[in-house]
Amino acid sequence: MQMSSKTYPSTMARLSRVALAPVLAPLFAAMLLSGCDTVGDFFGGGGDDVILPGTRISILALERELRPNIDSVDTRIILPQPEDTPVWPGAGGFSHHAMHHLMIGDNPQRLWSSNIGTGSGLRNRVFAEPVVGDGLIYTMDADGIVAAFETETGKRTWRRETVPEREKPGFVGGLKNIGGFFGHAPYFLGGALALDQGKLFATTGAAEVIAFDARTGTELWRSRVDTPVRAAPVVNGGRVFVITVENQVVTLAADDGRQLWTYSGTSTPTILLGGTTPAVDGGVAVVAFTSGELIALRTDTGAVLWNESVVTVRRTEAAANLPDIAGRPVIDSGRVFAVGQSGLLVAIDLRTGRRVWEAPVPGIYQPWVAGDFIFAVSIDSEAVCIDARSGRILWVTQLPRFEDEDDEDERLIWAGPALASDRLIVVGSHGRALSLSPYTGAVLGQIELRDGTTLPPVFASRTMFVLDDDGDLTAYR
Repeated sequence: MQMSSKTYPSTMARLSRVALAPVLAPLFAAMLLSGCDTVGDFFGGGGDDVILPGTRISILALERELRPNIDSVDTRIILPQPEDTPVWPGAGGFSHHAMHHLMIGDNPQRLWSSNIGTGSGLRNRVFAEPVVGDGLIYTMDADGIVAAFETETGKRTWRRETVPEREKPGFVGGLKNIGGFFGHAPYFLGGALALDQGKLFATTGAAEVIAFDARTGTELWRSRVDTPVRAAPVVNGGRVFVITVENQVVTLAADDGRQLWTYSGTSTPTILLGGTTPAVDGGVAVVAFTSGELIALRTDTGAVLWNESVVTVRRTEAAANLPDIAGRPVIDSGRVFAVGQSGLLVAIDLRTGRRVWEAPVPGIYQPWVAGDFIFAVSIDSEAVCIDARSGRILWVTQLPRFEDEDDEDERLIWAGPALASDRLIVVGSHGRALSLSPYTGAVLGQIELRDGTTLPPVFASRTMFVLDDDGDLTAYR
């Protein structure tokens, strides 16, 4: 167990460094690339362009494309029977994140739609996936407003602010708050939710964890942590586990918010905007860090059981060489499954930490485990099915990569996948949801969403809930 003894900068300084780093780095790279044709002029060389002899090959053509394994052609995909769940208590479902095969109607129709508040924009983003329990669905908007809605009607039952007084419009740490300057909510930058035993737990970009009475919205306790938290908490065995933007694991008591233990991982200067949630099962918490580390900790003491690295450097895009593990790890049948956005999906033995297999799949969303098979969406917009026993790729389906494929304009983001009633469902940033066959990868159909989304759908009581970038929560049944 490691206790943190770091000294941290002010809230605004932390937010500026962590939030702007992933924005400025690609922008600077784009400036360099855009000037490649006139590099002589840029450095004072001038003169006519010199065309070198030889065959020109795009460096992007050197990328490896995913292909089904030739030894897997005879593998039969057999999935567990669909089962309904009345609750969706946290990001990724239950604390182990292995939701297998859920249920939804054959022809889902829009049941209702309600606005949760401020959606994603240039200033703030919504990071919180909805959570469901006891007939209510809970959301957090981009300004940190938590709300509860009836799952059958979409009627809002309560609404609470999470932003503390010190972060509200005005001065923060001696500096004028950006949101306050424009008369809006603070520069909040995220937070997320989890539900357990009648309590709703919220993490915040203001470096706090808050517990509410899930039925009434009454605040029960509020605990400070060292740095902001954008990822969802996970609750298991009376403990609340959170990961801060500085790769610190903080474990709190669910009853009163007192700190039980902490573990500090290696921080990284440039990360993807957002965060990931630990997978917890059987007294073990598996934590994914932005450094590419995957670490197993004892839930009672925080002692390290093993650690692994999910990093590979092979891709030509600058962002793809970030070591970040943005997708949630999954614990199922004594193994841990995790995907890194730099290019690997791995299976690790939960007890020993031994790597069982790896597959060249880069991703930023949690892989979906269903029986002996794993489904994932790569950052190249490829839907993939993998044999969980061997790591062999069984099928690959190329999803649309651009909103306008002819002009290669507006690159799409596909969130998911999720398996429900023999359909693999992904939702897109262009406002469409696709259903694929989990057996062949063939596209079965699509539905139009109210707006684009980068949050995966959640399921409860044979209903699919989608929260879009415009802040609209929609139920499909």
